[in-house]
Amino acid sequence: MGTGEGKTLVATCAIYLNALSGEGSMVVTVNDYLARRDAETMGQVYSFLGLKVGLIQAGMDTAARKAAYAADVTYVTNSELGFDYLRDNLAMNQEEVVLRPSGVLNFCVVDEGDSVLIDEARVPLIISGKTDAPVDKFE
Repeated sequence: MGTGEGKTLVATCAIYLNALSGEGSMVVTVNDYLARRDAETMGQVYSFLGLKVGLIQAGMDTAARKAAYAADVTYVTNSELGFDYLRDNLAMNQEEVVLRPSGVLNFCVVDEGDSVLIDEARVPLIISGKTDAPVDKFE
């Protein structure tokens, strides 16, 4: 389908049906603008159908991220999802983990897949953190 031919509308059925399992569905977009726009427009449909919609944006705190990922349908950018995954794997305790406890992705639609999976694939996600291990251990 070409640009503006209704891919977002078509994906709604699949997202809704897979969210009914209670394990959540994600819509991964290429930027914050598209995530917000689609969460606001399509979120009205999901809310009408009885589902809770979450939106992940840059700069959100841990509690807000947890709540958004716990929603039935979550809109998020590929980079935010990637960094949340990395941060969860660096977490020292369960309170710092934001993705669903099962750690399993139930269902995901990648909007603008060509951009996310091809163009953005070459952009590394690098994260670092403090450690309590002595520095001489790494020499």
